Amino acid sequence: MRIAFVSFRLAEFDGVSVETSKWRRVLGEMGCPSKTVGGAGPVDHLLPGLDIGATEAPTVGEVTGALDDADVVVVENLCSLPLNPAAAGVVATALKGRPAILHHHDLPWQRERFASVAGFPPRDPAWRHVTINHLSSRQLADRGIRATTVPNCFDTEVAPGDRLASRRALGVAAGTRLLLHPTRAIARKNIPAALCLAQGLGATYWLLGPAEDGYGPALEEALATARVPVVRGAPSGVSVADAYAACDAVVLSSTWEGFGNATVESAVHRRPLAIGTYPVAAEIAASGFRWFAADDSAALARWLDRPDAGLLDANQAIARRHYSLATLRARLEALLDGWQPSGRADLSGAGAGAPTVALGERGVVPTR
Repeated sequence: MRIAFVSFRLAEFDGVSVETSKWRRVLGEMGCPSKTVGGAGPVDHLLPGLDIGATEAPTVGEVTGALDDADVVVVENLCSLPLNPAAAGVVATALKGRPAILHHHDLPWQRERFASVAGFPPRDPAWRHVTINHLSSRQLADRGIRATTVPNCFDTEVAPGDRLASRRALGVAAGTRLLLHPTRAIARKNIPAALCLAQGLGATYWLLGPAEDGYGPALEEALATARVPVVRGAPSGVSVADAYAACDAVVLSSTWEGFGNATVESAVHRRPLAIGTYPVAAEIAASGFRWFAADDSAALARWLDRPDAGLLDANQAIARRHYSLATLRARLEALLDGWQPSGRADLSGAGAGAPTVALGERGVVPTR
């Protein structure tokens, strides 16, 4: 089965690109070759009109030509958020009646500026809708769209990074506490709360990603008034695993996340996590993770003074049990059930073979 992934942009730092790469890896292991189509990034087929900032959408013919040899097309957020409505309309038209997966990382009503936008996501009997959390699936159901939940999954057996070399590259001394914020800088990431936590811990604050969505001036103001040392970006050669190895704790202070990869990545890399109270965090916590509250630096400071390996062991085991790439493969196999190569599809159920996957049954509140 040949798969095509289409999005605004791919191969960037953002979560959509990161998760697309994981789907491609697992589908490749399943014997399903894939290609990428996007408006920006090092994609296999570049259509600039798909990009978020494009002034003119591609034609239906251009999109159809780029996707013509695919048995199934995975639309990564392009038809989920109205960031380029014209391009989304063209893609929806090109995919009419074709086997397609609309992979929703975000939905319009979850963003204040898009809350009143109608017509998203588009729908067609030949398509299957996938969300990364149960909240979005329920919200789609309220709007008459059946969706399957496939939470973000991870390589849970990754080798540890190089702590000493990474800290040297950052210029962080061996005895200095380092708080990692592994995100882009946009308003909903709540940078001021993360800086406040760093101050309470007496830690250097490390913001891994760049400013986006016009947040640059606000970020510069927040950092200019910060009362802690600040490190921005990753030096050349420092990987994600190296970043987690270098830090002493991780913060995810967001007010909203569709998932929040640091919830699981911190567990995989055996680092304590301080987290905000965004809605989807409760779903992930239900798997049994033990976290600290982002607004309670004292609790995390006490743990850092006397680390408990049992907390790290438990969180790592939960990540392996519920969020590994092996679990992603099982979910994708179920999702693709009934679709055959060369565009032939059993559309009688339009998703009946892909049951929603539960994240967990035991509710656990963050550690305070």
